[in-house]
Amino acid sequence: MDIWAKEWKQEPYWHDTVSKDAGSMDAELSSDLAANADVVIIGSGYTGLNAALEIARAGRSVVVLDAADIGSGCSTRNGGQISAGIKPSLGALTKKYGAEKAHAIRKEGRDALDWIEDRITEENISCDFHRSGNFYAAHSAAAFEKLARSADLQQKHEGITSVVVSRQDQRQFLGTDLYHGGLFYPHHAILNPAKYHRGLLHAVRQAGAKTIGHCAVSHIKRQGDRDFLVQTGKGEIKAKDVVVATNGYTSSATKWQARRIIPIGSYIIATEPLPSELMDQLFPKNISASDTRKVVYYYRPSPDRKRIMFGGRVSANETDTSISGPKLHDDMCRIFPELRPYQITHSWMGKVAYTFDELPHIGVEDGIYYAMGYCGTGISLSSYLGMRLGQKVIGSKAGATAFDGLTFPTRPFYTGKPWFLPPMVAWYRWRDRMNTMSA
Repeated sequence: MDIWAKEWKQEPYWHDTVSKDAGSMDAELSSDLAANADVVIIGSGYTGLNAALEIARAGRSVVVLDAADIGSGCSTRNGGQISAGIKPSLGALTKKYGAEKAHAIRKEGRDALDWIEDRITEENISCDFHRSGNFYAAHSAAAFEKLARSADLQQKHEGITSVVVSRQDQRQFLGTDLYHGGLFYPHHAILNPAKYHRGLLHAVRQAGAKTIGHCAVSHIKRQGDRDFLVQTGKGEIKAKDVVVATNGYTSSATKWQARRIIPIGSYIIATEPLPSELMDQLFPKNISASDTRKVVYYYRPSPDRKRIMFGGRVSANETDTSISGPKLHDDMCRIFPELRPYQITHSWMGKVAYTFDELPHIGVEDGIYYAMGYCGTGISLSSYLGMRLGQKVIGSKAGATAFDGLTFPTRPFYTGKPWFLPPMVAWYRWRDRMNTMSA
């Protein structure tokens, strides 16, 4: 069987759901670059736009630059799943930073999830936001036992609500017998990432900020004690402040940040429309799902419950989406064999960013503001920390976060090209397979 639909696309399914009109990501590609701005923001994703909104509404002139189309990065290419996750556990953070700081860091993840719902409501953004809940599936019996223990600890020490779901009961959440049970987090959410980005973009432009695509930044240099000169493919612009909001697309133009970010390609497919009775069988509840593999899979129904979006990392090296698509389809069908006859209509990828300590980072380096490194929890954290970063730029005390002052680690000789990633991914994929086989 040919798994490709007749007119399949190497573009996100989400892009089909937003119109290309005067408010679209293409609207200002040919805009002239102003000579001056109070603030130049590099990157037009969730971080950059939420920062821009705070700064522009404070009365400062803002120009948002992007090397490609406005919003063409991972902010419109992700799976649309929103958790409250901070990767390191409370125990691990306590050992490193002490109990008070650890609790504060973990709480930021929960605050970000609550905040993004408020942001969407206040800005009246129609983006299919829904507190659907997430089923975190155990890929082995040992993983299930670990999840069950973590549920008790999270409830006791952090007040995090979850439901332990046995293997016998998991079909109430997912129509598969592959997993060994899992945890259900009822407060996690889903949305349409492209519609959310479009709503933010509209708000930013209404606030008076300018957005210019196809305007790659090549260099940033100081002008005197305070100002910066930002060199781009469309000329130079002088700014009082510069914000770097490039996350997985951070380039050598900002070498200090690039040395601290590990860009990782995340790949997703969308199925053709499915029969409603099959969708109800596979997803009895309108939830998202992910699993405990180190090289994780994540998946969900589309907002109209007609398709399944299935994402993950399918190879050690970065690859073309015509190659990743069949591999994702095969992995999806191991979980849901009923999907074997159905074709792929979209296959795409986006770059997320990890850090060496698995924490997001926000701060100022050599006078340049930055926030990045969301480690796979980008929708809520990038939005929330973008907002906080904007508050920092305008001098508001509200911009303080639990991440302030954390050392942003790198490694000797690392320049931003993760040569070590392929062997690490290969090792983790092998370990995931071995753990599954021994369960």
